[in-house]
Amino acid sequence: MDNASFSIEKGQFVLIVGSSGSGKSTLLNMIGLLDRPTNGKVFIDGVDTTKLSENQISSFRNKKLGFIFQFSNLLTDLTVLENVLLPRQIAGTNGTAEKDARELLKTVGLESQMNKRANKISGGQAQRVAIARGLINNPSIVLADEPTGNLDSVTSDKVVELMKSMAKKLNQTFVIVTHEPDNFGKVDKIITIKDGKAFEGNQPSELEVMA
Repeated sequence: MDNASFSIEKGQFVLIVGSSGSGKSTLLNMIGLLDRPTNGKVFIDGVDTTKLSENQISSFRNKKLGFIFQFSNLLTDLTVLENVLLPRQIAGTNGTAEKDARELLKTVGLESQMNKRANKISGGQAQRVAIARGLINNPSIVLADEPTGNLDSVTSDKVVELMKSMAKKLNQTFVIVTHEPDNFGKVDKIITIKDGKAFEGNQPSELEVMA
């Protein structure tokens, strides 16, 4: 990234767009603390994440960030419910985990699929499981990399509608990398990446990341 600077407010539904190789995924990885910027800073909930140790980053990522990918990446030998529970188990905060997971699966319309193995459900259902899994730790930011890229148009529309409704219901920030912004309809902000630079609309933006 080259002098890319922007801020994202809590509860916003934001798209990151750009051609292949423009730096979209690199930017998402920096927001997700999977990559460290060589220069500059990434603030999340007021925390300068560039100052965190590797152990602190792992803990912060698990508590503050949720991830949804193009492919659902479910563990096929686990049930739908068990897949959703995984991030909570990793965080070591089981408490009301199963109750919360069941409620999320009910919200995404998969109440009847909870005890099925992950390899026994459709692609669209698997992506809805992935959304529930990304929300189980009540993250400040949900990061999605081409979440509809592997779906047909009808299923894609349903997944977009679901993400928007969850964002509104839970007041959580969604940051989504996509090649198809038109599929998402009206959103709060579109950030365009071109040659490593960030633009909001047609104007270069001053970059900072905050939720």
